[in-house]
Amino acid sequence: MVKAIQDLWIQRNDGIVIFSRVFHQKIEDQLFGALLSALKSFAHEITNGELTNFEIKNIRFTIIKRESLFFIANSSKKYKEKKILAELETIAQRFLEEFPETKNHNWNGCIDEYKPFESKITDTLEDPVKKFWDDF
Repeated sequence: MVKAIQDLWIQRNDGIVIFSRVFHQKIEDQLFGALLSALKSFAHEITNGELTNFEIKNIRFTIIKRESLFFIANSSKKYKEKKILAELETIAQRFLEEFPETKNHNWNGCIDEYKPFESKITDTLEDPVKKFWDDF
C-alpha cells in the first residue's frame, strides 16, 4: 500500500489541535488550528457549507469531520482525493476507537494523552526520510 498522507492534524470543534504528526513543521499546531477554524468559518459564511479541502501550490489539504473532530491531512496533489479520503477515514476510525471519550466531548484539556496514537497509524503515513532514501 502506498502511503500518501504526509502530515496529519486532529482538531476539535473549538479549533484546538489535540494531535498532530508533522514533518518539517513550519507553523505551530495551535496557530494552524486557528487558521483552519477561520477558513472553515469563512467557507461556511460564503457557501453555507463545510470546507472539505484546499490546495496550496502542489499540496492538497483534505478535511473530514467525524463526531466532534476534524481530521486534516496534507498530501501531494499527485494522489487521487478518493485515496486520501479512504486513508483519512481509516485514521479517524482508529482514533475514535482508541479514544472513545472524544465522542462524548469529554476532554480533560491535556493533549499529551493523544501522543501514543502516532504508533497506531505509522502504516498509513508517509515517512519523508524513508521516501528520500527509497528515491535516492
